[in-house]
Amino acid sequence: MASSKSLQPPRSAVADRLLDTKLVPPKAPRRIAGRERLIAQLLEARRKRCVVLQGQGGCGKTTLLIAWRQALLPLGFDVAWLSLSERDDDLTRLLDCLLASLAQIDPAMTREASLLTDPGADADSAERAIVALVRGISAHPREVVLMLDDLHHLGSRAALSALQWMLDFSPPNLHLVLASRGTPPLSLARLRAQGLVLELDMREMRFTPEESLAFLQAHAAGIGERDAQLLHELTDGWAAGLQLLSVDWKKRQERGGRGAAAPLELARAQLQDARGFADYFEHEVIAQLAPTELELLVGASICNRFGPALCAALTGRTGADAEAASLLQRLVADDLFVAQVQSKQGESWYRLHPLLRETLRLRFDQRSEDERRALHLAAFRWFDAHGYLDEAVEHALLAGETETAAARVEQAAQPLSARGELRRLFGLLRQLPQAQIESHVDLQLWSLRLLMAAREMQACAQIIECLLARSGELLPRQRHILTLMRATLAVQRDDSEAATALLPQLLAIPDTVEAFSLGGRVNLLSWIYLQLGEYERARQVQANTPPLLVDGVPLLGTASGSLQGRCLVGLSHALEGHIAQAERVYGEVLHESESRGRAFVEPACMAAALLGEAFYERGDMAGVLRLLEARVEVLERLSIPDSMLRVMTVLASAHWLEGRRLESFAYLERLEDHAQQLGLDRLLAHSLHAQIQRRLELQDFEAADALRGRMEALHRKHPRAERGASGEVALMAQRAQVLWDLAHGDLEHAATRLAPLVNLAVTRGDQRLTAQLRLQMAIVEHRCGRAPRARAQLEEALRLGHRLGLMRSLLDVDPFALELMRLACAEPDFDPVLRFFAERLEGAARPAEPAPERAVAPGTRAGGASAAASAGVLESLSERELEVTRLLAQGLSNKRIARTLNVSPETVKWHLRNAYGKLGVTGRDDAVERLRDLESAGAAPQP
Repeated sequence: MASSKSLQPPRSAVADRLLDTKLVPPKAPRRIAGRERLIAQLLEARRKRCVVLQGQGGCGKTTLLIAWRQALLPLGFDVAWLSLSERDDDLTRLLDCLLASLAQIDPAMTREASLLTDPGADADSAERAIVALVRGISAHPREVVLMLDDLHHLGSRAALSALQWMLDFSPPNLHLVLASRGTPPLSLARLRAQGLVLELDMREMRFTPEESLAFLQAHAAGIGERDAQLLHELTDGWAAGLQLLSVDWKKRQERGGRGAAAPLELARAQLQDARGFADYFEHEVIAQLAPTELELLVGASICNRFGPALCAALTGRTGADAEAASLLQRLVADDLFVAQVQSKQGESWYRLHPLLRETLRLRFDQRSEDERRALHLAAFRWFDAHGYLDEAVEHALLAGETETAAARVEQAAQPLSARGELRRLFGLLRQLPQAQIESHVDLQLWSLRLLMAAREMQACAQIIECLLARSGELLPRQRHILTLMRATLAVQRDDSEAATALLPQLLAIPDTVEAFSLGGRVNLLSWIYLQLGEYERARQVQANTPPLLVDGVPLLGTASGSLQGRCLVGLSHALEGHIAQAERVYGEVLHESESRGRAFVEPACMAAALLGEAFYERGDMAGVLRLLEARVEVLERLSIPDSMLRVMTVLASAHWLEGRRLESFAYLERLEDHAQQLGLDRLLAHSLHAQIQRRLELQDFEAADALRGRMEALHRKHPRAERGASGEVALMAQRAQVLWDLAHGDLEHAATRLAPLVNLAVTRGDQRLTAQLRLQMAIVEHRCGRAPRARAQLEEALRLGHRLGLMRSLLDVDPFALELMRLACAEPDFDPVLRFFAERLEGAARPAEPAPERAVAPGTRAGGASAAASAGVLESLSERELEVTRLLAQGLSNKRIARTLNVSPETVKWHLRNAYGKLGVTGRDDAVERLRDLESAGAAPQP
């Protein structure tokens, strides 16, 4: 059996495309003095949900966080760090940064969230990802502190909403720390009311006179209390001012100046804010630098991170590396607002303090446009030569080299896609001017792929139409890729006929198509041949394809890789009745995909969906639920329609057989919502058919009739269709009507409808459906008193089922099916092979032994809870959790609960998960039963 662990992206899949120096704090200063009061306050507040440090630049927020982090680690806290910048004020990039930061602690926390974050994430997908992320954090065994430095760089509504969700959904073991120059535009009222927030503003951040003395004595040896008091007054306890004046004090002493007189010489300085810092730094520090040193620092100010080699390249002077290294080391040693940062790869980088960088950028901005572009061009060349793609593209654009930037993105697109780094590619494309993308057909094609991955089908169709209109300008290779995209869009829209119509064009392959497109073509061909019932040909196209390489690495993952092809081979075996062989293939693909990374999510999703169906077919309900329920969010987001249909119907059926009616209907309604949202009528028809069948089994004829009316309306949208998705809609509508006829005893009408359906299934080559319909026909004929016809149909159904390895597909047709088999087996001339198969079916249908009933303690109801205990459990539920659970008990779906409460479905899911945990249950049915027991016990008088 395949492992039940979640799909796992590689630890570096996100982090490798970020400045990894953002994920680690700067090196701690050698001397941190004067902050003992605040560190003690922070340690006392270490279990609060949110801590806010708010104050102007240079007030010591970052240094304080570094010191607190060092104090938290020995206490068993896991601390994640993220330094934010202007570029992070983008929803997709911010989510990537958050995931990369937390993955440094434990990649397991971010696995599911990473897979749910689309390229170009919208609000819905972002909320899903945040919910998955906090769920991953809640499962982590230790306290998690996430420190976000420089939060003031975030201003977009989308980015701030993502952080608000983290606060709203935060589990008890997540502690969010926000450092910002301004008041964070987040709603903290609820957490404040609960006493779960600590807020330190500029009043607390300023040094007291005593703290200033401690700081200055640590940084400027020999300073007296009187002088320290004067410096404190000059700076008003502002950390950056104290640091700068302490440096100046040391320099004056080193030059032989009179230390006692130094404060008097500085008395005109007012270092209480960023403007004072800039003026003082300009006159007292920058003016003392040699011209080459100043040039080096001004060049460094255009980069988020830099090192001696990069600084030397920016100056354009040979042999400047040693000079740059010496200057940077001196600035770090003198605490002159340059911090050293160690990357994960062990590289040493440097980062300017924001105040110093802003001061230097003023000088840079005063240069001519040509000079500024030349410096960015030098930065581009260095980053490009050393393989830092993101920074190379950024500086090429700032240098005005848009064509060069586009070329770099174009070159990197295939390797990035093959590694599953679609969000990184999306970020790079978003930096390019739209006109530049439109002038490059290959970039348009990559944009099309990314939109396809994000399920933006309407936008995909528009780009395809635009490219088709100019197909005469396209190279043969580009026209072929466009055909692949058209076929892929057809698959995503569940339009097998449109995909099949493109078969001749897919077969005519030009010589210059790259490996990524070749792999996609092969898998599309196999999928089309499966729809046509040409199973051997579907396998052959895979077998005849040599291994494909991207940058010398085998193309295994993504929808274009060979693992996806192996899934399709397994499906071909399943459709021919070789279930065990197919199950083995699915398990191998799933295991290999999960041991790799983000690029392998597509084959993992397909393998999980198909394997779940195989488990269900042989009656392994526990295996189905273990395999699919933990993955359902990812499967819903990333699966093709056919896989989505398999997952939701199998989960609904498994829960139904386990007696969990609400869970079963919830999955069918979820399939219905998904189908309506994406316009997938075939999936909607399957959902309605299954709901009608279950409502009729419950004898809920009113609900079944309402569903039947919707099915008839859907059928009218697809008149006289025989094949493809439209044909299947018509088929499901007819099957639903058969169920209605049988439930109302209208046997002749049922027989009349079934006969052409059997013929249609035979003509289409759908052997499993043929077996199901023949078994249903046998039941109808038996009830009509036509025993010979009933036996003939039953034998055909069992013969097909035995050959195909079907179990649940037959057992689910009708509850009377087993009784009909018993009657046939009692006849002496019944085929012994079919009798053996019928006995196996009966064994598979036999329910598991019921669990022994627990004794009910005195003073409790049958639900097992005393009145006092019931009250305690109910009180543990928040007002919203209780409200959501009560609406659930009324039979409302998540979507309807969301509409009732005016919240998102993701918020409903979150509240339900929390409620399940507090109630000690795992699903909807158990939650409703538990709530009713608790409320009943709580309302009962004490004995």
